[in-house]
Amino acid sequence: MIHDLTLSDVLSEHARSRPAATAVVDGDLRLTYPQLDARVSRLAGALAGQGVAAGERVLWLGQNSHAVLELLLACSRLGAIFCPANWRQAAGELRFVLADLEPRVVVWEHSETTAALVPGEAAGFAEVGRPASWVRAGEEYEEFLASGEVHDFPPVADTLPVLALYTAAFAGRPNAALLSSAALVAHSSSLLVVRQMEPDFTFLANGPLFHVGTMMFCLATLQIGGTNVFMPAFDAEELCRLVDAEKVTQAFLFGQMIDAVVAANSGGKYDLSSLRFVAHSAEWDEMTTPDDSPWCRSKMGGYGQTEVGGMLTFLGLAPGAAGFAGRPSPLVQVRILAPDGTEVPAGEVGEICARGKSLFSGYFARPDLNAAKSAYGWHHTGDLGRRESDGTITFIGPRLRMIKSGNENVYPAEVERALKAHPAVADAAVIGVPDERRHQAVKAVVVPRPGETVTEQDLIEHVRTTLAGYKKPREVVFAEAVPKKGFLPDYDALDEQYGGGNYPGV
Repeated sequence: MIHDLTLSDVLSEHARSRPAATAVVDGDLRLTYPQLDARVSRLAGALAGQGVAAGERVLWLGQNSHAVLELLLACSRLGAIFCPANWRQAAGELRFVLADLEPRVVVWEHSETTAALVPGEAAGFAEVGRPASWVRAGEEYEEFLASGEVHDFPPVADTLPVLALYTAAFAGRPNAALLSSAALVAHSSSLLVVRQMEPDFTFLANGPLFHVGTMMFCLATLQIGGTNVFMPAFDAEELCRLVDAEKVTQAFLFGQMIDAVVAANSGGKYDLSSLRFVAHSAEWDEMTTPDDSPWCRSKMGGYGQTEVGGMLTFLGLAPGAAGFAGRPSPLVQVRILAPDGTEVPAGEVGEICARGKSLFSGYFARPDLNAAKSAYGWHHTGDLGRRESDGTITFIGPRLRMIKSGNENVYPAEVERALKAHPAVADAAVIGVPDERRHQAVKAVVVPRPGETVTEQDLIEHVRTTLAGYKKPREVVFAEAVPKKGFLPDYDALDEQYGGGNYPGV
């Protein structure tokens, strides 16, 4: 196994080659790489004591924490799979994750949502999936970690899945995309080059770690031997304080968040000059340092998804390109394919398909979906694109309908399923309507059952208690029927009639 390199191996090497470097900052906790390595070894021992072995799953129910990185690295040491769940989801959605993933160990933070899931926390508790060991974050987690025996764990193949991220509820239910150490190390290596990250790189994990956009920078920072600073969730004032105190190089930020940071630092209380970022506004540009790396040279990013480890193409690899998604990462291949698996000529639209070092290992426990998504020997992203004459890629939009609300993906099928579960609803369809603040808002068109009475607020509240809050409709309109194309809603007709638009890629 001399060619394998797991996330655990990356950590072990840093413990030897960077003994004084700070690996983790989380509140009052500061860990060097040797200290982090020692904690991960004990945590791996504690997990092994609960039956966690190769292929077993460990679930995190909580906000951002150093424990997320420790659990991921400990699972890498064991050949196990770690999943940070979307803490913004409703209890019903998390029950689905528990039943689907069947974790051996669950580490949880107390919240109104988790209280309904944890044994002994609520009268309404119902076991889902197989019984698991539950460890509460904080003091109980520290005791659990300290109880672990340090072993000389046998080498683990870097092709084994180590990270599971739930994504793609395009058919009404989410799926756990499995990423191996080999894929994550490959993606980090590409990101290191495009972002021009150096060993003193400091990343503030303020975006959700259940999202690949935050996780990919956390792992690239680990790869280069930099410092990961954790905050539970975005707070503009606290972000300013941490950037100043820890000399943060990069954070997970987009438009609305940047505006909030500018407002929080309007008097110049904090020094944000260490933050190297893309230009946004005069006030923001004055507070921060422009990032001249390829990652931010013109516009950030490119095209990506969880299943490709983060980014499949980078704008930074194609300055002045015709395609506004840029060029593929040097460790992947991209093809634009027709439904029969043949490559379409440049200039024509087809499905963006890929293969290469950073791609995922398939979805957990979804053999039929995995077969369909890997047809003709390529991963089918489910997104439409075009190869331009200069070889670059343009992202056209999802092949299946998707709504972009803020920075979150909302799949109409999932919201429609929740609406149809209401006893007063005969049929429902969901569209995205333009929204100045969040790009799109969710709008539902509902057909009530004959003789039933239901209000807009009733249905909004029903979805809110069933799904994550950002998925609930902003508006509900009632109709006599939902126009159809075959068995599916005619979304084009619905958009025209009810003001839909502003979809991703359009």
